[in-house]
Amino acid sequence: MAFLSALPRIIQGGMGVAVSSWRLANAVARTGNLGVISGTMLDTVVTRRLQDGDPGGHVRRAIAAFPIPEVGDEVVRRYFIEGGRSPHVPYKLLPMYKQQVNAARQRVTVLANFVEVWLAKEGHDSPVGINLLAKVQIPNLPSLYGAMLAGVDVVIMGAGIPREIPGALDALAEHKPARVRFEVEGLARDEAEYLEFDPSSIATPAMMAAPLHRPAFLPVVSAATLAMTLARKSNGRVDGFVVEGPTSGGHNAPPRGALQLNETGEPVYGERDVVDLEKMRELGLPFWLAGGTGSPEGLRHALAAGAAGVQVGTLFAYCEESGLDPAVKSRVLDGVVAGAVTLRTDPRASPTGYPFKIVELPGDADNASARERECDLGYLRVAVRQSNGRIIYRCSAEPVETFVAKGGEAADAEGRRCLCNGLLASVGQAQWRVASGEYETTLITSGDDLLSMAGFVSSHPAYKAADVIDYLCE
Repeated sequence: MAFLSALPRIIQGGMGVAVSSWRLANAVARTGNLGVISGTMLDTVVTRRLQDGDPGGHVRRAIAAFPIPEVGDEVVRRYFIEGGRSPHVPYKLLPMYKQQVNAARQRVTVLANFVEVWLAKEGHDSPVGINLLAKVQIPNLPSLYGAMLAGVDVVIMGAGIPREIPGALDALAEHKPARVRFEVEGLARDEAEYLEFDPSSIATPAMMAAPLHRPAFLPVVSAATLAMTLARKSNGRVDGFVVEGPTSGGHNAPPRGALQLNETGEPVYGERDVVDLEKMRELGLPFWLAGGTGSPEGLRHALAAGAAGVQVGTLFAYCEESGLDPAVKSRVLDGVVAGAVTLRTDPRASPTGYPFKIVELPGDADNASARERECDLGYLRVAVRQSNGRIIYRCSAEPVETFVAKGGEAADAEGRRCLCNGLLASVGQAQWRVASGEYETTLITSGDDLLSMAGFVSSHPAYKAADVIDYLCE
């Protein structure tokens, strides 16, 4: 396996929703390091690119390479708008995911993940990875299959305990049906629900005649004990780990023990949250350190500790090739240089219940609190089995009255943010709200490295992914 025969020293993190775009992953891979795309919500991202006119024709070029032409033709017919949407026209939405969705909905997800990986791999021979979240359960199997059709080399997955993903990769590589346990609130201990995906629902017999490349699997862990569990008890091969600390951007693991908050309302992490790297080395599998590692010193420390290298996100998030909206990049970086940026680990913002890092500039908090709640994407909805046996879906960031009507507690909705719409807004895909006459509010996440970037930004006012690599390898 090419990836395991030449371990990269630098893994570019799979950040946010389309921040780790195909452009960024492609640029990093061309340096000989591991470029990673974010697989979260790619079906929505790709269909919105089409509705924005597909600048450069990149999406349609990748769709033309998809091995089932009629699938790509149908998606282009439904979503592509020549010249892009008119101003103040809302994006057309995909149906929200449920445990059971029709084959057409699955095909959009398969195609979108194929597109992003295909573009990330275009024009070079270096490995490319995809990052997915265990918490965004329902689209993961078709997402993996689409990425594998494009030849993805590595799967990185965090925000959960993905013990069943290795076995799913084994099955999908053989075009066999795959299934993973579906987390549903309200199930009895001896009950189980499953998510299933059958490649024969989309693949042709000719496609299924030859196996796909089975990508390496790197779960994201925050403790050596979790790594040990995954290495020994997963239903297939685990190839290594990304060891992530609480200074990373996006979702963080909650502190161990009783939750304590500091004077600004952030979770307090302590000695129990420090990963035992000696135990990581004893597992005999490669690992990469993430969180606070975006510097030459961070890379040197990781290598000295026995790691294969580092995973770096924040520095790449603000480079030229990342998917962040250029105006968002400029605003944040100007704020970093001016010392006007606040970075907060919010224990309430994410509907997942995981602490979530939020970048704030003056006025951001007011804009967020003024936003009218709306849940029309639904990737973070939780499945709940009612007393009548019916499974419903709710999100603590949806309108409070709706959440309560579905059996949720009003207190659990307090302080929640719509990550789905906010993260899309930060990559230039903000939904237009006709009722309010406004665009969705951006939500930006970064790791703690952001607060120490002033010197780098001052000496690299407009930098590229290759500049980050050069800096880290000094």
